[in-house]
This record gives sequence, structure tokens and C-alpha cells, in this order.
Amino acid sequence: MQQESVPVTFHSKSLLLAEPRGFCAGVDRAIEIVERSLAVFGAPVYVRHEIVHNRYVVQDLQAKGAVFIEEVDDAPDDALLIFSAHGVSKAVRERADARGLRVIDATCPLVTKVHLELLRHYQRGDQVILIGHAGHPEVEGTMGQAPAGAVLLVATPEDVANLQVKDPERLAYVTQTTLSVDDTADVISALRSRFPNLQGPKREDICYATSNRQAATKELAGASDVVLVIGSKNSSNSNRLREVAERSGCDAYLIDGPDDIDPAWLAPDARIGITAGASAPEVLVESVITWLQARDYGKVELLSVGQESVTFGLPEALRQELPD
Repeated sequence: MQQESVPVTFHSKSLLLAEPRGFCAGVDRAIEIVERSLAVFGAPVYVRHEIVHNRYVVQDLQAKGAVFIEEVDDAPDDALLIFSAHGVSKAVRERADARGLRVIDATCPLVTKVHLELLRHYQRGDQVILIGHAGHPEVEGTMGQAPAGAVLLVATPEDVANLQVKDPERLAYVTQTTLSVDDTADVISALRSRFPNLQGPKREDICYATSNRQAATKELAGASDVVLVIGSKNSSNSNRLREVAERSGCDAYLIDGPDDIDPAWLAPDARIGITAGASAPEVLVESVITWLQARDYGKVELLSVGQESVTFGLPEALRQELPD
């Protein structure tokens, strides 16, 4: 796929490709954990919840021998169980231990960092507020690091106004890693306005990849007539990219791949921006570009706001050499 450095002026009927986009280090690591587990231990391996929120990735791993389950008890005795990149609660870990299952943890290290922050505050006697979206696996896992009811959940500044806290002088916050940077800043501002002595991280816990992709999407929206965000509907960070583009004044659509594109979205001379959520593989980006170029949209022009070099190591159980 031919790519060019960012031009001063983008041409009509061009395809503008955001950088960075697509897989982050945590997603790369989680997928490699499943693939290496299959290679080292053989199929099947069982994965609690989707390893990452992308339909293509999940289907590809299923074809290789991964079995995705909802709860620990869905795994057979003596199974190898992998925890997804979103992290799990203490109760889930304890249940897996009680059943004697072999466990490999694919929790993103940046999510683990949030878990440790929450525990540190809880053990000091602070009441913890989590900024996040109810029902998301990462939020359930993070809240589950402390006893039920110990962590308060807010998603909007309006939620902050309704909080009932034990002691306004002993409060701390953490955040889900895949939120909108701008929205989260508004919630933190509302929290600090109501609770001036609120403790928290030096910066919000939104991960580097989420922040970088949102920054690139803002630039992309400013140069495009329409933005296509490649990612699955249940992907939090992909949904946030669509919202970022829309709030920047550009029409934007979340798609799993080219089959989801409605030609009515695309004017004949449109500049089409393309980005991908942190759980969307590059093969889907390439398939969307191929679909568009087959319909006479032009060359790919790269819009870069920076590059990433973060990597995360594998769990010790998978650091051995693969069998021949």
C-alpha cells in the first residue's frame, strides 16, 4: 500500500490515513498471548470474554482454536484459561483458583496500573471514584479490585453532582483507560470543583494509545469531509474516535470493515479520513482502502501526529521458545 508523508494541502478525492491508528501495545500483547498459548499448550485454550473488542480478531482466534466464554465456570476442568486485556475482578481470579484452572493473564499493563492505584487508595482508607462506563468489562474488573460498594462510578459531570460520599476530605479518583480525553477532563474538573482535596494520578489514566489516536482523529476530521473509524461496535476506544471526529465538525461512521460502508456517505469528490481503533488490525484498514480505491477514490496521503514505540513483555509462562 503506497503511503506518502503528510502534504501541506490535501487533495479532493483523496484518502487521508491517520497515524497513529490501530493496534496498541496492550492489544498486540493480548493477541500474542492467545496465539502463543495455542502454539505452546495446544488447542483448545479458553478466553474469558473477548480478548479484545474486535469481531475480526475474535473470529480469527476462534478459527485457530480459542474458545471464548463468559464466565470461569464455563471452562472445563483442567482447562487453560486466559483473562482478557480488559482485566478481571478479584472474585473472578479467586473462582479460577478455586477450580484449579491454569491461568494466563492478558490484562493490559496499563489497566493493571489503574487496579494498583485503586487498591493503594482503598487500603489507605480513601473512598475511590472511578470515571468510566457502566457495564464495560474494564470497569467491572477495576471496581472488582475492592469489596462491593466500595467504589463509586461516574461517567458525566451530571453524575458528579449526585454523588453521595462518606468524607469529602478522603476521596481519590481513577479512570477507565479508553475514555474520551476531553469528556474525562470535564468530569475531573467537576469532581475537583466539588471536592477540592480530591486525590488522583498526576494525569488521567487514559492510556497513551487512546490519547494519541484521539489527537490524530481531531487532525483528521479537520482535513476530511467524512471520517471512517474502523472498529467494532462494542469497542470503547473506537466509539470515542467516532465521537471525537463528530465533535470536530466532521461526519463520522464506525465500521467493522468495507461491508459496512454506505456509498451514500461519500460524495464523489470527498476527502475521506480513515483511522482505526486500538483493537482493529491493519488488515481491515487495507481492505477499506482497497474498497475505496476500487470506486475511484485516490491515493493514500498520510496524516501523522507522531509515532509510537511502546511494547509490553509476555507473561513468564510464554517466554519459552516455541516448539518446531
